[in-house]
Amino acid sequence: MKHSLLNISLLDGLTEDDLAALAKRCRWRSFDADEQVLAHLDAGTDVLFLTTGRLRVSLYSASGKEVSFEDLQAGQHFGEMAAIDRKGRSASVFALEPCTIAFLSSQNFMELMSQHFVIAQRVMTALCRLVRRLDERVFEFSTLTVSNRIHAELLRLAGGNIEKQTASVSPPPRHADIASRVSTHREAVTREMNVLARAGIIRQERDALYILDLPRLGKMVHEVLGLEPEVIA
Repeated sequence: MKHSLLNISLLDGLTEDDLAALAKRCRWRSFDADEQVLAHLDAGTDVLFLTTGRLRVSLYSASGKEVSFEDLQAGQHFGEMAAIDRKGRSASVFALEPCTIAFLSSQNFMELMSQHFVIAQRVMTALCRLVRRLDERVFEFSTLTVSNRIHAELLRLAGGNIEKQTASVSPPPRHADIASRVSTHREAVTREMNVLARAGIIRQERDALYILDLPRLGKMVHEVLGLEPEVIA
């Protein structure tokens, strides 16, 4: 099977020859669903390119409670922080479905950024976005009730664009997954989702979660925060 980095957004703009040469520098691995890709505090410093499949980035407490940060889709990259600062991995990563991943050494990654400034800019932008997102999460955990944290997470899942009236999320998120992202339990998410459904704000179907009134959902969050709705992104 020929490995390709053509769908990796970070590398957009590189020639096919450059991508082919970079692919040869990578170590390629396939992972089964539920298999661990990276472990928290691992010493590895490779940057990883997800070419097929989906991944979940999480941390686990000593008691086994999962705190989920985000799901990664094919075309995304991860692991750049360890490649830059040479410290342990900041979280664990698990395959949600069968995946193919290219591992690029930190040395080759640093050379790539020095040769292509646009890639270095994209990495810096992604890291800034991560810091801002973590700032927002800390603020929310300090100021929002569980219900409002669920509302904010639904806005993120919808893409954060509340100028639209509606949105759909497919496949629909499991209530347990939302709970792990907002630091609560599945039952609390189920209760709040039922409240939102009765209010006509969402509709839960087997194939998708339909958010029927994005402006109203955004208003429920930003009124508590005292901020404009657009900051929930």
